[in-house]
Amino acid sequence: MTTVPLPSAPPGLSPEELDRFHLGLAIEQARIGWEEGGVPIGAALVSGGRVLAVGRNRRVQMGSPIRHGETDCIDNAGRQPASVYRSSVLYTTLSPCFMCAGTALLYEIPRIVIGENRTFQASEELLRSHGVELTVLDDAECVELMRRMVSERPEIWNEDIGEEA
Repeated sequence: MTTVPLPSAPPGLSPEELDRFHLGLAIEQARIGWEEGGVPIGAALVSGGRVLAVGRNRRVQMGSPIRHGETDCIDNAGRQPASVYRSSVLYTTLSPCFMCAGTALLYEIPRIVIGENRTFQASEELLRSHGVELTVLDDAECVELMRRMVSERPEIWNEDIGEEA
């Protein structure tokens, strides 16, 4: 579980500004993951305007095949009532893989805000077919983080997405 206090959005932000603020928390996690030598993908889970948790891809750091940004974030949120998940927004720096999409579907998270989907886009059709609202912000920093990942650490990226290195 996340033990440090999580920031709250300043009052009076427009819906788009709120999305950018919360995506910024996910980007911060992605940067931390990159600095740790891992995959620069981060996530934040927000319910009722309250940040429940943040997380980052820690597959490399933990030697885990399933510790993606979204799963790390949801795990950091701890056990929540179904009603909390059903009123949450998941912010992620990269379009979710099928495992992370499945986790969002399992907990019936109704909305996912995606930083970028140029690098990877596997599950968006699946999510939409289950009624999940997707907002793709095409954030320049998210695009750049993934560009660096693919060019500087291709062996780690290819391992994670199942291609031969």
